[in-house]
Amino acid sequence: MQKHFMVLIVLLAMLAVAVASVSAQDVITYSSNASDPLPREMDERVVAMWNEMNPDMQVEHSTVAHEDFKQAIRAYLAAEPSPDVLTWFAGNRANFFISRELIGNFTEAWSQPGFGDMFAPGFQALATDYLDDGNAYFLPSNYYWWAMYYRPSIFEAAGIESTPATFDELLAACDALNAIGITPITVGTRYRWTAAAWFDYINMRTNGPEFHIDLMLLKESYTDPRVMDTMANWNKLFEHNCFNEDASALDWHEAVTPMANGEAAMYLMGDFIRDQVRSTAPEMLEDLDFFQFPIINPDVAIGEDAPTDGWFMSANGANPAGAQAFMTFLGSAEVQQLFLDELNRLPTRTDVDLSNLDELTQKGIGMIQSADFIAQFYDRDTTPEMADAGMDGFMEFWDNPAAVEDILARLEEDRVRIAEEQAAEQ
Repeated sequence: MQKHFMVLIVLLAMLAVAVASVSAQDVITYSSNASDPLPREMDERVVAMWNEMNPDMQVEHSTVAHEDFKQAIRAYLAAEPSPDVLTWFAGNRANFFISRELIGNFTEAWSQPGFGDMFAPGFQALATDYLDDGNAYFLPSNYYWWAMYYRPSIFEAAGIESTPATFDELLAACDALNAIGITPITVGTRYRWTAAAWFDYINMRTNGPEFHIDLMLLKESYTDPRVMDTMANWNKLFEHNCFNEDASALDWHEAVTPMANGEAAMYLMGDFIRDQVRSTAPEMLEDLDFFQFPIINPDVAIGEDAPTDGWFMSANGANPAGAQAFMTFLGSAEVQQLFLDELNRLPTRTDVDLSNLDELTQKGIGMIQSADFIAQFYDRDTTPEMADAGMDGFMEFWDNPAAVEDILARLEEDRVRIAEEQAAEQ
């Protein structure tokens, strides 16, 4: 009797394990950083589409605030199991986890006819050029441009007849706006990446995108005189009182408000600024335009930041087959068309209908297509540890430009140490 009871217990335990396994395989866990209202709504809509079409393999969707997600993703990926599918960024930010075998191999889905080959060549590279093994690890979903957004009506009131094409013209525009009591450029630096955008653009315009990317890859020195030239140009903006005084008190969303209130004229920001304007100040859409970041050195190539977002599957997820299937759906022309039509997110696939794009989007595509080089963004193009040190340095420079030599010296110490650590790992 006792023997039969023990056999029954074992069988029940095996059944419980089997049921748990089936349950895990029938659920796809998806963790997203799309926390702003409109992107979150679109994310939820896409998940609902999948769940309606796949009643036997439902997606469980969780959304984490964008900045919190950046801090928590390492813990997510180290968990067992971790979420099956996660949102993230292309380039070095993805490679950091790929090189540590925390991102799963997506090649099975990517290599299917009519899928990976439908992505533009540059985005195919963002999917596969990580470990030089020919495999795909990242699914590029959309990109967006950065530019100087401005309110034409405020420019007109200040007597600015054309958008600044050169850095000197930008400084002159700051002077003209200050003269009528308008803050020339609004920015919110509570989160450091907004300050990093200024370093990206001024460095690319001063020294060219090739030098900038080599600096990001730790191949150039932060004490190089060319970096000092970048910081000197940046300091000119402070000398001309181009920025709002309360930048560190604002996040990037809050820094839109002075523009909406007519108190500030310009904002260096990604095109997702229009999502914020649509949801908080839609009337400003009729008085919002952008121009390319002005030229500083006409002898260098033109680089633009066009960060690319996407998804990856975790190496430690409980449902790799489901993750492959869901990511194939996320990368479909149907989903990319929705992101384009509803959020103006530029597609990475080549078979998405572009005929209904608005004037600003057409203008942004033209700007990116005419660029000599496309960068991701400071904290995406360099290693996470260097990005952390660099953004701290930029924030210190923002508060005290006179400390620039000490700041760059410390950044160079960090660069050398991190490069040596990377070499030792290899």
